[in-house]
Amino acid sequence: MPTYIGHMIRSLAPLASTLFLGLALPAFAQDPAEMAKIDILPGWQMENGHRMAAIRVQLAPGWHTYWRTPGETGIPPTFELSGSDNLARMDLHWPVPELFSENGLWYLGYEHELILPIELIPEKDGDIRLSGTMDLGVCKDICMPLRATLNATLTPDGAGGAQTEIRNALADQPKRIINATCKAAPISDGMRVSVDMSVPELGPYEVAVIEHPDRSVWISEAAVERAGGKIKVESDLVPSDAQPFFIDRSQLTITVIGNGTAYEAQGCSGN
Repeated sequence: MPTYIGHMIRSLAPLASTLFLGLALPAFAQDPAEMAKIDILPGWQMENGHRMAAIRVQLAPGWHTYWRTPGETGIPPTFELSGSDNLARMDLHWPVPELFSENGLWYLGYEHELILPIELIPEKDGDIRLSGTMDLGVCKDICMPLRATLNATLTPDGAGGAQTEIRNALADQPKRIINATCKAAPISDGMRVSVDMSVPELGPYEVAVIEHPDRSVWISEAAVERAGGKIKVESDLVPSDAQPFFIDRSQLTITVIGNGTAYEAQGCSGN
């Protein structure tokens, strides 16, 4: 069983309609519905015309799922929403994940329950029909890939639900860091990015993650050096052609996580 690092802060009440859930691989002896139950929480219409809703993943005891960038091990969730109507974009507002370790490896994820706020941006006024799939991994003694079918119609004047749960998840976001500085230097098969940030100490266990908007770019586990309230994060970024490439520093996301808290920089400036 994994060792738990930090503390969980979510215990949210049930609501909303259940989604269809199935295995992405050949059948397993345990019913997937026993491992994870997935709902859409309808939320509310925002003043800017967007819709704030959420996907809720309720996990069976002992099971966990993963953050958008799991770490040394794990299956990141992915979405396919081509069947949707009046949906220009969906922005995910990830709550702070917990840091776990298992068999000498660490990963970032959630036990018990994940409320994932989703901000739906319509193409025009009117109903938003959300239709597609969510693929995610859930793990206990083994890891299983699951697929949930997303199907909901959200109307501008429709009654929302689970607003308290969604607002709590939105409040549990990484604290924003500004004035992060970074440099990028070519290596034989890509680029090495080093980031300097001011981040309070997060206890004896903390990790950092550098993310690039192109998910096909492989990113090494970040090396972290701390000196008081200053931290240096360094990763190698390798594109599919394994060549040095231009990095738009403003598009990088750098997150430091530990003890149930996270600090995040959206972009960094050259130093």
